[in-house]
Amino acid sequence: MKNSGVIIREITEGKYDNILQETYLDASQISRQRSRYAQALKEYETLFGAGEVAVYSAPGRSEVGGNHTDHQHGRVLATSVNLDAIAVAGYNQENCVKVVSDGYPMEQVELTSLEKRTEEEGTSIGLIRGVLKGLSDRGYQIGGCSVYVTSDVLIGAGLSSSAAFETILGTVISGLFNEMKVSSVEIAMIGQYAENVYFGKPCGLMDQMACSVGGLIYIDFKEPTQPEVEQVDMGTDPYSLCIVDTKGSHADLTEDYAMIPLEMKKVAKALGKEVLREVDEEEFYKSIPKLRRELGDRSVLRAMHFFEDNRRVLQQVEALKKGEFSRFLELVKESGNSSFKYLQNVYTNKDVQNQNMSIALAISEDILKEKGVCRVHGGGFAGTIQAFVRDDFVAEYKEKLEYVFGEGTCRVLKIRTTGGIQMI
Repeated sequence: MKNSGVIIREITEGKYDNILQETYLDASQISRQRSRYAQALKEYETLFGAGEVAVYSAPGRSEVGGNHTDHQHGRVLATSVNLDAIAVAGYNQENCVKVVSDGYPMEQVELTSLEKRTEEEGTSIGLIRGVLKGLSDRGYQIGGCSVYVTSDVLIGAGLSSSAAFETILGTVISGLFNEMKVSSVEIAMIGQYAENVYFGKPCGLMDQMACSVGGLIYIDFKEPTQPEVEQVDMGTDPYSLCIVDTKGSHADLTEDYAMIPLEMKKVAKALGKEVLREVDEEEFYKSIPKLRRELGDRSVLRAMHFFEDNRRVLQQVEALKKGEFSRFLELVKESGNSSFKYLQNVYTNKDVQNQNMSIALAISEDILKEKGVCRVHGGGFAGTIQAFVRDDFVAEYKEKLEYVFGEGTCRVLKIRTTGGIQMI
C-alpha cells in the first residue's frame, strides 16, 4: 500500500502508464485513465481522508457464445472487456465496510451483521453484505475498510455492471485481508451467491466468472462447484467488438429474466432432472408433444435453444483454435438467431411497441452484410446488442447506429486479458 497523495503524483507523472496500457490495451486511453485514477484517489481522500491505500480494477464482460446456458449447467464463451470498475481502498478501525460508489450515498455494513435482510433485495448494500458473508463462510478474513468505487461499465447495457461491482468488492477484500489469495473462480462464485441470495436475482455464474477470471474464456458449468475454465486465443483477424446501447429500459424486467431459467427447469423436471444439461437431448425431442401439452410452447422452444447453443459453444471454441474466424462469426450469428426465435429474449411481450434491440439488430444486419455479424447481448429484453465488425467498416457502422440511437451509444471495445486485479 502507498500514501494516496504519493500515488496521485506518480500517476500524473506517468509512472503507471505501462500497467494502464497492459490493462486497457489502448494507448489513446492512457491520458484519460490517468485522470480517472487520480480523480478516484482524490474522491477517496475527500470522503475518508488521505492515507495508505491500494487500487483495484475489475472489468465488465461480453458474452460471445452460450446465451442463457450457464444457469442450466451449460457451456459459455465470454470475454472481459476494457471497460471496468476501479476501487481505491484502505483500512479503517470501525469494524465495518464503508463503500461509496460514484454518485451514490455511502453504504455501510457492520461486520457483526452479515445475515441476509429481505428489505435489501435489489440494492447495492445487499450485494456488499452478500459478498462479505460469502467470503467469511469460505473461511477468508474480512475486516474494516473504506472503499471508493467508480465504474465505466455501462449500467443496464449487458456488460455486467453488477458482476463487475461484486468482483471489485471480492478483489478488494482479497487484497486487503488475504494477500490476494482468494482465487478468481471463488470470487466469481461468491459474487453469484451475493446476487442470487442477497440481491434476489436468479442469475447464472457466467457474468461473474468472465469479470473475475478475465480474457476470452470457455467455461463448462457441468459441475457448477468446480467449473471447467479455459482461456482461448481470439486470433488476430481484423475485426472489432462493438456494443450498441439501444437505450431500452431494464425497469420491471426481473420477471422476464427469471422466467427463462424457470421454464427451462420445468422442462428438465418433467423429464426427471434438475437442469437441462442433465437431460438426454434425444429423449427431449421425443417428448415434445407431451411437454407442449403440460408446459406450453415457449418452455419447449427455450429448451431447444439451450441444446443448440450449448453445442454451438464447443463449435465456436473449435473454430477459434483452428483459426477459422469466418466459421466463428457464422456461429455467433446462429446464436443470435436462436436467441431471437427460440429463447425469445430480444424484447418483452409486456410492451411489444418498444423493441429497441430488434431495431438495432435489423439495422445492423441490413448494413453489415459480409462485413460483420450481430446478436443479442447479455440477458436480453432491453439494453445492448453485440456486433463483430470488420475494422475498415467500424467507423461507418458506428456512425449509422448512432444516427438512430444517439451519439456515444456504439462502443468499440477491446478484449482485456486480465480479470479482477490489484493495479497499485
